[in-house]
Amino acid sequence: MTERLVSPGHAGKPGAADSDRPPPARFAYDPHTWKEIVHLLANLPMALLGFTYVVTVLFTGFGLTVTVIGFPLLAAGLMGARQLGKLERARARALLGVRIDEPSPLPLRGTGGFFQRLWMALKDPVGWRTVLYDFIRLPWGILTFTITLTSLFVLWPVLPFVARGLANADRAMVRGLLSPSDELERRIAELESDRGVVVDTAAADLRRIERDLHDGAQARLVNLAMGLGLAKEKLMEGHADEKVVAAMVEEAHGEVKLALQELRDLARGIHPAVLTDRGLDAALSSVASRCTVPVKVTVDLESRPAAAIEGIAYFTVSELLQNISKHSGAKSASVEVWRAEDRLLIQVGDDGRGGARLDGGTGMRGLADRLGAVDGLFVVDSPVGGPTAITAELPWRDRTGASGEG
Repeated sequence: MTERLVSPGHAGKPGAADSDRPPPARFAYDPHTWKEIVHLLANLPMALLGFTYVVTVLFTGFGLTVTVIGFPLLAAGLMGARQLGKLERARARALLGVRIDEPSPLPLRGTGGFFQRLWMALKDPVGWRTVLYDFIRLPWGILTFTITLTSLFVLWPVLPFVARGLANADRAMVRGLLSPSDELERRIAELESDRGVVVDTAAADLRRIERDLHDGAQARLVNLAMGLGLAKEKLMEGHADEKVVAAMVEEAHGEVKLALQELRDLARGIHPAVLTDRGLDAALSSVASRCTVPVKVTVDLESRPAAAIEGIAYFTVSELLQNISKHSGAKSASVEVWRAEDRLLIQVGDDGRGGARLDGGTGMRGLADRLGAVDGLFVVDSPVGGPTAITAELPWRDRTGASGEG
């Protein structure tokens, strides 16, 4: 949760520290004081709107729970309450200077069936806290409206003090009832964002596979079909030159071998057979043997992680070794893989020129995003001049799907 109150004395000053404490009351009627007054006067109509909504929609939903429409109506009412909370947070940001993160949306899309989505909406803590907020706001709205309006005509000299005190109580209510409830909600929002990264990465991988097939093996197979077709026509003519036909068949044979090699390379890029059959040790040794730099591989694992984690580890090391081959100018490199409690740790290092960065254009950012999407970490330590040490951390999951010791 991010909260930020900017006092007029610090507004616009670079490097001014944020503070959760509201600025002190002033006698001067500056823009901040007028915003607080406007907020307090608007409390009554907003409280009437919220209270009427809660009583009409939610109490009607409770009353109809004995029918088939009761619970769906109640769930819809809670989702509507979320929108009222969003409006109140926007009002607090504009008039009170309270900066609060928006709660994560309910992940209803793609979640189970109707009853599972209904239950998720009914137990929504954000919706229920907004209902409580709107329910208790009516007496408070009447009180703040009456005091502020009266003070405008009777207590004008001390109105800034009055407005500041009442506005501080409003700030506390907004923070207490309309802010994200806990770290779990923020984590849900992060996972929603990470899911988008995973979807985008999968789509990019599919496009790459399609492009490689179209430009590589498919083109060679088309040429092979055309070559064999011409050879067949010449043989059917009956007076074909055997040397010409033999040369055409030989060329077709070469195309077949190249197409097979490209298909093997493509399959290796999707999921290498050696990884499936023999695990990370053999697979990483295989990819290290294709690196242009001598690589020492050390894998210290008593068991194999889940296939998905194993695959991410393999492709992370594979891409890092490709970067070493292309960009590092190193004379030697190393790959170490080990398990520490419930985490799988990978460290890839080289003695090259260094200078690798997450925004360096060598795929580092993509690797960091992929690991982040599965609750992993990616740390680059690569000073200019070297050496480079890149550490990747993944959650350990057993091949049965469980997490933790195994």
